[in-house]
Amino acid sequence: MAQSLAELRILSVDIGGSNIKATVLNNKGELQVEYQKTPTPSPADPDSLINALKGLIRNFPEFDRVSVGFPGYVRNGVVMTAPNLGTQLWAKTDLVKKLEKALGKPTRVVNDADMQGLGVVDGKGFEIVITLGTGFGTAVLLNGQLLPHLELAHHPVTKNSTYDDYIGEKALEKEGAEKWNKRMKKVLDYLKTVFNYDTLYIGGGNSNKLNFTLDSNIKIVSNKDGIKGGVRLWTNDDKL
Repeated sequence: MAQSLAELRILSVDIGGSNIKATVLNNKGELQVEYQKTPTPSPADPDSLINALKGLIRNFPEFDRVSVGFPGYVRNGVVMTAPNLGTQLWAKTDLVKKLEKALGKPTRVVNDADMQGLGVVDGKGFEIVITLGTGFGTAVLLNGQLLPHLELAHHPVTKNSTYDDYIGEKALEKEGAEKWNKRMKKVLDYLKTVFNYDTLYIGGGNSNKLNFTLDSNIKIVSNKDGIKGGVRLWTNDDKL
């Protein structure tokens, strides 16, 4: 028998290159346990990562569904690439199947920026979400619905650099905040020209390093807001 939407409790997980973050949400996106995190293991192979997640949620309240944002290209729950965790460790891994076996609950897995996008957008018009963390994540939505995922991070932005190379964590550390911000201004100009979006949302741990004035239709969002996208992975679907 289908479960009542009002009764749903969803374990919402954000897997990052540095940390795994999780909470349990009700159907309204309200936290049922404090947002918590643990370091991403190294090497971050599937079994080590799932064990770290199980340790993180050991004392969490009961949940009915699992939503996971993963830093790579995910198709139908299967990981195709994982550039910041190690594609060689993850390629063709059916993460949905592994998590359902480990946690015993129905699970959905999408790209981490896609899940953040579901959590932060207003659902009005053409909206873009980018995440500035270990790498560069993107999500594209139209009227609150996810459009096919684009791995824009791997598109060349200069003759010798992809977006990941140009504005990722390593670039920030190597070039320093001043030069990184100059690069970010260029990237935001490119995105404005290419997408002509209604609203752009910027999340990820390095979003607070931006030191210049943003356009009025650009908003900074938090990881805590983004993790609420785990609810919409289920509540946007009537097949519960």
